[in-house]
Amino acid sequence: MKVNGKPTRTIWPGGDGSSVEIIDQTLLPHRYEIAVLRNVDDAAHAIKAMLVRGAPLIGATAAYGLWLAMRTDPTDAGLDRAYEQLLATRPTAVNLRWALDRGRAELSELAPDTRAERALHLAAEICDEDVEINFNIGQAALPLVEKIAAIKPSGAPVNILTHCNAGWLATVDWGTATSPIYQAHDAGLPVHVWVDETRPRNQGFNLTAWELLNHGVPHTVIVDNAGGHLMQHGQVDLVFVGTDRTTASGDVCNKIGTYLKALAAHDNHVPFYVCLPSPTIDWTVHDGVREIPIEERDSREVTHVAGLDEGGGVSSVQIPPTGSPAANPAFDVTPAKYVSGLITERGICPANAEGLRKLFPAESL
Repeated sequence: MKVNGKPTRTIWPGGDGSSVEIIDQTLLPHRYEIAVLRNVDDAAHAIKAMLVRGAPLIGATAAYGLWLAMRTDPTDAGLDRAYEQLLATRPTAVNLRWALDRGRAELSELAPDTRAERALHLAAEICDEDVEINFNIGQAALPLVEKIAAIKPSGAPVNILTHCNAGWLATVDWGTATSPIYQAHDAGLPVHVWVDETRPRNQGFNLTAWELLNHGVPHTVIVDNAGGHLMQHGQVDLVFVGTDRTTASGDVCNKIGTYLKALAAHDNHVPFYVCLPSPTIDWTVHDGVREIPIEERDSREVTHVAGLDEGGGVSSVQIPPTGSPAANPAFDVTPAKYVSGLITERGICPANAEGLRKLFPAESL
């Protein structure tokens, strides 16, 4: 995708051959800066403090974190320490564990003096695989947009609502829920995106709007509670969201508020699709509501917001009265019965165990 007209990924090896560079997403949309990760501590901090976020990008960053760790301590003990340190950063997104399990399994079979080189290649492979997966998700979902566009009045846009940021900033490139949007836009189809603010942290306002603006995709930002109203009045043609973890039975864990969008879509007969790369499927979990751990984040994300002040600086302000406690569950689970379909790199399937097994027979064993 593009930043200031230049094709850009979210993570890449540094030019010095000993570091990793990322877009610091905590500074968007008002400041675009590159952060440099020089060791495994930096990588762990980037994940935990959400300089990088989104399940696929978290996995890619963890893979590069293993490389940074192997550069300084490639022993078995060093590998185990790095694995545990990175795994502890975020509990919900399954890609983190997937990337670390893959890395540890491969590296543990190698002599310590060869581990750093292999870890670097593995991280690059994971990134390239993510780009291909997300492109194919867009290819699978594009006919859904084309079908709606074909029955709209001439020139009328397909109105797509999305929640949180499942864009290229949450992946290495393309995004999941945004991949079909970008591909439709690039193909000349008229699309318009309703962008939820996505409190807390405002990932919709801060990230999704920023990347759509940079790529030239028509969009409108809305408050989180406006989606149901728009659906009632026929202003939403379909919903695309991402996921941080999907169960083997099709339940979907995503940013808090996704469940409410699914309920509104169900009530108003609006198709609600979840775009997911296969590494986000947790084949060990079947009941998302009861089995998926929900991360409880710092209450300050709820009580404070940051934005441009009148002087052009970025300021943080407190919203509720001092002394009022705040809760901050970061995710919720949408039961499979409210999901119109799961869009994967292998195609679209019903949100149930049978549908997933047909697309992924080997993985579901």
